[in-house]
Amino acid sequence: MKNFKNDEIGKMEKFYRMNLINSLIGFRALNLLGTANDDGVSNLCIISSTFHLGANPPLIGLVMRPQREHNDTLKNILSSGQYTLNNILPDLYKQAHQTSASYPSGDSEFKECGFEELYIDGFKAPFVQEANVRIGLELRKTIDVDLNGTTIVIGKIMYILTEDGLIGNDGMIDHYKAGTITAAGLDSYYTIDPLGRLAYAKPYVAPHEI
Repeated sequence: MKNFKNDEIGKMEKFYRMNLINSLIGFRALNLLGTANDDGVSNLCIISSTFHLGANPPLIGLVMRPQREHNDTLKNILSSGQYTLNNILPDLYKQAHQTSASYPSGDSEFKECGFEELYIDGFKAPFVQEANVRIGLELRKTIDVDLNGTTIVIGKIMYILTEDGLIGNDGMIDHYKAGTITAAGLDSYYTIDPLGRLAYAKPYVAPHEI
């Protein structure tokens, strides 16, 4: 059995440690994050740090890594107050991965990586045309994390754009039908297979499928 203590983790080779810690919690939600600057130049980056924060009001959080001079994503969110999250489909995972490359500030990853911008009236940030589950958010709060220089970004859901047939009668989005993929670690991508949906858990009632 492998057994690593904290001081041993700190002494690991950099990329070994990065891969270990990033893949440790398993599969994570995967999205393309779309923004635009004040001049309308679009930006797109792949992220796997989103989390559900509440349904009333509808909030989604995400974690942005420490900012570098050429990283426009957080700058655009703070400036415009709007951004999008878009699911990634299996035939586009290589293009999506490429958006993590360090393109110069002002270069659009939409153009460089082969994605098409989708705009709706009254919303500044671009959605991804090739996605089929798209979320438009407005910034509500940022929290700087002094422990490691990251920033937690909290946004309120303003728009939900999906293709027909992906939302069930009970409101559940069928990401298996949508073809949404997931990720583990920094560079490993996976398709999903459903195990089943279970009824709301109640004390002393055995779990059963719905």
